[in-house]
Amino acid sequence: MIGNDIVDIIQSRHESNWQRKGFIQKLFTANEQLMISNALDPEISVWLFWSMKEAAYKIYNRQTRRREYIPKKLICSVLSQDNNCMIGKVNCAQNVYYTKTIFLKESIHTIAVNSLDDLENVIEIENKDIIKDNNGIPYLCNFLSNTFQDVSISHHGRFEKVVTIIKKS
Repeated sequence: MIGNDIVDIIQSRHESNWQRKGFIQKLFTANEQLMISNALDPEISVWLFWSMKEAAYKIYNRQTRRREYIPKKLICSVLSQDNNCMIGKVNCAQNVYYTKTIFLKESIHTIAVNSLDDLENVIEIENKDIIKDNNGIPYLCNFLSNTFQDVSISHHGRFEKVVTIIKKS
């Protein structure tokens, strides 16, 4: 399964005052709050953890078919990081989701998968031949073979990302 989230940094500055009283405490665990406050760029850390939670939630929602507001139940941790890429993990209930975040000058893009190995098999696709089920969950439809493949769609501000996992045989 796959989830993804894109954050337009410029748009987020206009839409959200992440420094307002209670914002951080409402969305992030105590450990996440500590990592944000100790970060060289707290604003980027806020949107990093938010995008990790959103990407993982899309898988959780696909698995459970439940829509819930549970940001503090999605617990983020960083496994490795370099200048423009971070590998992380999000725990929610008994579920573990692995994430890969790409930092660009004007956006943060996070992909979430169930298996760490699947991070290497994610591709970006065009937003076509996608249908949604009754719960609003998107699938790529191959009309010739009548098959469906998990996809994740995210858009924010000037950016849109549509991703899927290519299974290697």
